[in-house]
Amino acid sequence: MSDIRIHRDHALGLPKAREVAWSWAEEAEQKFDMECTVLEGDTSDTVEFTRSGVKGRLIVAADHFELEAKLGFLLGAFAKTIESEIEKNLDALLGAAAKAAKPRKAR
Repeated sequence: MSDIRIHRDHALGLPKAREVAWSWAEEAEQKFDMECTVLEGDTSDTVEFTRSGVKGRLIVAADHFELEAKLGFLLGAFAKTIESEIEKNLDALLGAAAKAAKPRKAR
């Protein structure tokens, strides 16, 4: 088995971070046929995801994301590619959310 661990700090706060996590989960379900379950908490949420050969979770906090995934034997050979794709998708969602959260200057 191969493990993937990704940590991303952010300054979005929990409500915006939840939106990013839900977008990520929807994308994972559509693109990769993942089954995602969101467990909401007071200070953080957990997105559990699974499909054949993959099991993991994404911890969503007010100031960071923490993703952990275990890949089965067959997908383990593609661990670096899968990790890179997850990083790319998560970074794009975080970047878009951070850009949208910045206040615009009045003219």
